[in-house]
Amino acid sequence: MPGTLFLVPTPIGNLSDISPRCAQTLAQADFIACEDTRVSLRLLNHLGIRKPLVSYHEHNKAESGPKLTARILAGESCALVTDAGSPAISDPGEDLVRLCAQAGIPVCAIPGPCALITALSISGLPTGRFCFEGFLSVNRKSRQEHLDMLRSERRTMIFYEAPHKLQNTLHDLAAVFGSGRRICLCRELTKIHEEALRMTLGEAEEFYQETPPRGEFVLIVEGAQEAAEQPCTMEDAVSLVLEQKAAGLSTKDAVRRIAEQTGLARNLLYDAVLHAEK
Repeated sequence: MPGTLFLVPTPIGNLSDISPRCAQTLAQADFIACEDTRVSLRLLNHLGIRKPLVSYHEHNKAESGPKLTARILAGESCALVTDAGSPAISDPGEDLVRLCAQAGIPVCAIPGPCALITALSISGLPTGRFCFEGFLSVNRKSRQEHLDMLRSERRTMIFYEAPHKLQNTLHDLAAVFGSGRRICLCRELTKIHEEALRMTLGEAEEFYQETPPRGEFVLIVEGAQEAAEQPCTMEDAVSLVLEQKAAGLSTKDAVRRIAEQTGLARNLLYDAVLHAEK
């Protein structure tokens, strides 16, 4: 019987956010796969847990992933953690989950801290529909293509960004979405100096030209607004009435129907139709 891959979220700042179930899962796993053994060791020491740690990250996932899968197939249980937050979300854990799923290994996700949901909930922007876009590519062409695809996105958008890349990202976001688009910039989430700044993209770009960015950022960006419908002109309404008459309706019935659809005054529309037919 194969073991199980457990996805165990870790605190994004405040160590008190580790849940009893997460701690119990870490304690019961045969080994822990982690992004940085030094970071994970500090968490385990805080919890009083001693477990073998195996390095698994972006730069060794191709080699380490199959080895971890083989161990789990042999019957061991593995707890996968990141330095902070939920594994497999904008994280190489995604690849390990895929390998395990392909091999028929059970995968169990434990609920817990997640920076994107924490930031979204305090942003003050619409939360009913949103899309997570992760980190923008450093490749200029890929980055521009990504943003161009989001130009008309109406859902609230969520990005991750490092402090040394923030100013360039704000500039690019403003260039594509417009400087008046609202944004909430969240940093130091769950820590003593937690901060959520709500402003426009233009204001944010100006602010961080004067204030050096510090800490990892979650950017919550307002979606595109639905274009306001253009009111139907009298000329357009007359054309619609004439189309209805050509289809067999009387002038009176056609005017009544189009007036109801457009909100135009029936008597004014009727007079305009008579004038057009002269």
